[in-house]
Amino acid sequence: MDISEVAWNEPARAKILDDADRVLREAVRTVAQKNGISSDDAFAELNALLKDRFIDYQPGPDIRTYADAIAAGDFRDDAG
Repeated sequence: MDISEVAWNEPARAKILDDADRVLREAVRTVAQKNGISSDDAFAELNALLKDRFIDYQPGPDIRTYADAIAAGDFRDDAG
């Protein structure tokens, strides 16, 4: 077997992605509950909540998008 053949199977890959999305949603939900938070503060809080949950975490533009939406009060949480 060649080392390039070592990879997660599709069910495991899907679970990893689902788990990562859940962690992201939990962080966004937590920060979005803070009224009057600035985009920069929301961005910092999101990164603080996420940095230790992922290997080699680096914030991307999607985190800034969520921080901006939180600061603008554009988030709704239909799931509760």
